[in-house]
Amino acid sequence: MTSPRRPTSPTRALLQGAHDTLPWHDDRDFDDVQRGLVESPAGLVVRTESGRVVWDTTEFADQTLQAPCPDTVHPSLWRQARLNNRHGLFEVVPGIYQVRGFDISNMTLIESGDREVVVVDPLVSCEMAAAAFALYAKHRGPRRITAVIYTHSHVDHFGGVEGIVTPAQVAAGEVEVWAPDGFLEAAIDENVLAGPAMGRRSRYMYGSDLPRGPEGMVDVGLGKATSKGRISLIPPTHHITDEVQDARVGGVRMVFQLTPGTEAPAEMNFLVADRHALCMAENANHVLHNILTIRGAVVRDALAWSDYLGAAVRLFVDDVDVSFAQHHWPTWGRDNVRDYLETQRDLYRYVHDQTVRAMNQGRTGIEIAEDFVLPPELDQAWHARGYYGSISHNVKAVYQRYLGWYDGNPARLHRLPPEEGGRRYVAAMGGPDAVVALARRAAGDGDERWAAELLDHVVFGHPDHDEARTLQADVLEQLGYRQENATWRNAYLMGAKELRTPIPAWPLPGGGFLSAMETRQLWNVLAARLDGPASFGRTATVTWVLPDRGEQWTLRLRRGVLVHDPVADPGADATVTIDRADLDRVFANQATVADLLAAGRITITGTADAVVGMLGLLRPPDVNFAIITP
Repeated sequence: MTSPRRPTSPTRALLQGAHDTLPWHDDRDFDDVQRGLVESPAGLVVRTESGRVVWDTTEFADQTLQAPCPDTVHPSLWRQARLNNRHGLFEVVPGIYQVRGFDISNMTLIESGDREVVVVDPLVSCEMAAAAFALYAKHRGPRRITAVIYTHSHVDHFGGVEGIVTPAQVAAGEVEVWAPDGFLEAAIDENVLAGPAMGRRSRYMYGSDLPRGPEGMVDVGLGKATSKGRISLIPPTHHITDEVQDARVGGVRMVFQLTPGTEAPAEMNFLVADRHALCMAENANHVLHNILTIRGAVVRDALAWSDYLGAAVRLFVDDVDVSFAQHHWPTWGRDNVRDYLETQRDLYRYVHDQTVRAMNQGRTGIEIAEDFVLPPELDQAWHARGYYGSISHNVKAVYQRYLGWYDGNPARLHRLPPEEGGRRYVAAMGGPDAVVALARRAAGDGDERWAAELLDHVVFGHPDHDEARTLQADVLEQLGYRQENATWRNAYLMGAKELRTPIPAWPLPGGGFLSAMETRQLWNVLAARLDGPASFGRTATVTWVLPDRGEQWTLRLRRGVLVHDPVADPGADATVTIDRADLDRVFANQATVADLLAAGRITITGTADAVVGMLGLLRPPDVNFAIITP
């Protein structure tokens, strides 16, 4: 493996210039991030039962609050990384605690009644949720969990739920699970239906395969990193369905505000009324968030996001002493909360409105993003800076939401794919060696963006050209060092790494969501794995009887699609009787149809070949596909 390069003179000059423009006089965050600290466990390492590391705070031991900035990290990002590195149990106000820095997200604990507690957002993985709750219980004593709240449909806010409660406890009514309307649909669509592609791209966004340190991954902007443990999902038992809704959750009076289409398709803020504490979920953070995350997702509505933030100010702030969220640290004091939320509101509104204004003057997304500037009041607010969402990709996302990927120029309507286009561009410029020479001169002049574009054509048009791959890795590395945005830095450095070394092979994700999925959602996932061209001319009808769910479904294969109906078809080619729990095991690669037949856990009547043929047309996703190379 080629070692990382040192920063070039242009990189060092750019980072020094950035340093000189930042509002260093505003250091309130360094007080707020430590306020209410109960314990920060030193050298925290969490492992699975088999010993695999899930979380390791020692990887970021160099990021103390006083640590000087390395010359390979943007000074603003280094500031954010040091703040995000403060981990432990914190008291927000009496009766409300947070465990922060045990995952990318926070776990919030709201005490109630006689030794009872409501848990908000149980992190990404079960191991981390268990560790976070254990730290809380160490200081607050054993408490019975009466309710779990999922503030929204992203995995870092529900994945660890089985680390603190069991499905049996929820089924027995011992624990309530609250979520916004549409939660389960949104969670499955994002994490399962599009999950494999999104997961692979997430490795770039979060720097999952990068070494930790000044020449690698230092942060993700929204938190330190994502944990690597077991993911679970227990379906909600209670939903918030009104735009503003009062409820008693585990004995605690709360006022909920539904905010669909903001940071997540299903999301909600809430006021803990008796504590004068406002939870903003992930709608207000100490970053500019993503209108469209670079891992890929449904484009978010920046206008609605801004409007819901404004509504939260009107609804809640007059009765609020503290605002906290499920990332980062709280904001205390009513005037500070008002200013913070109004600044966040204006940030998303400005990005939206000025993009639309320029769009309606005929400019394209890439043109608007290139010279987009924020008002000084927003630019100089630390919590409005682009550590997670950038101005550049958020502007393009607003454009995409309204006008899509096509910019209206028919010369760009049907472009060649990267490999074919790369070969032709390289040939037109005199061949791969000539293009590499051009790129080398551009990089020497500090124009790495142009160098990367040139080399991209060579790498895709001539993937065996070693000099192009090597130089592209060096160029992307310098671009990574220069980024204030953590996800851009990680993406550039991941690209450099995968140009230099083979792609690390990750296994297919397990079946953590399967048992929570409605059966129709399972069929939708399977239908999206059908090899359409291979099925041309094939037909089959199979009825599936699921005794443990009391369900009957018919799958029909024809015209290259797999459709489902919630009824049995007496004329089906075959009928399969199998418990849904066993079907889940098959699709989680934990059992085969042959295994279940041998064990008597599945019966097939009719033409068994229809079942075998249908299942044989399903293709597993590739979770290790190439990104930076063809």
